[in-house]
Amino acid sequence: MTLTADRTAATSSPTAPVRPRPPRRWPLTVLLGMVAVLTVSPFLVMLVVALSPAGEPTVPTAWPRTLTFDNIVQTLSVSGFTRWTLNSVIYALVSVVITLLTASMAGYAFAKKRFPGRDALMWAFVATLMVPFQATLIPMFVLISNFGGVDTFWGLIVPTLANSQAVFLMRQFIRDLPDELFDAAKVDGASEWRIYWRIVLPLTRPILATLGVFVFLWHWNDFLWPHVMAQSDEMRTLTVGLATLRSEGVPLATVMASATVSVVPCLLVFALLQRYLVNSIAMTGLK
Repeated sequence: MTLTADRTAATSSPTAPVRPRPPRRWPLTVLLGMVAVLTVSPFLVMLVVALSPAGEPTVPTAWPRTLTFDNIVQTLSVSGFTRWTLNSVIYALVSVVITLLTASMAGYAFAKKRFPGRDALMWAFVATLMVPFQATLIPMFVLISNFGGVDTFWGLIVPTLANSQAVFLMRQFIRDLPDELFDAAKVDGASEWRIYWRIVLPLTRPILATLGVFVFLWHWNDFLWPHVMAQSDEMRTLTVGLATLRSEGVPLATVMASATVSVVPCLLVFALLQRYLVNSIAMTGLK
């Protein structure tokens, strides 16, 4: 009787909720770790070769016994390295500022303005993304050459300012902004320039920072167009200058040290704008 009563009580008592077993995430963690190691390994090899003393193997099979900064010091003393770095800074920064201004203006017009042929013009502009840059390289060079832009900063910068991808991203971001803000500004008598400067630019700061990072990296690492336009050593960018070092018989360790120094500005730009990148991703998720 007692055993039966105990079984009945156990059956009638409410059972404790069963906690779901947490999913196994270690396979994904291992896979992501392997991808991260494969991604970082070329940069580690570059850094090891750059810090290896003279006489070490060019492709290290193990961590060097001693590390030295002699190669980096020698890089800074290479003829033309300072000029190449300055050219890359001018090429990247000027392109970023003008591209962000023009892309935000065009994105605002395509997103909030109504005019005949707006959608057709927008998609025709986006369709240029499917045309590879190599297909327009020769016609663009001939056009810039006829205007006397070869071996000049404006000939290097102007053809890269029409960034259809930046315009498309700005248009998609501005289109989700509430129309009531713009209507209220128009009721208050704000001009189009004031609406753009006081409403559009502050609200699009996250996407502007994201595009700024992408445009800077693209121009900083650009090689083909600067290589075609730079006819003299004084107009070479850093990427073109580094490519010429090996042909001049410069040791591989010095070339790797130069490449290591060229990565520093990219890391600084990403570190300074990382907060805006996170905000841009978060706002995109909320939308």
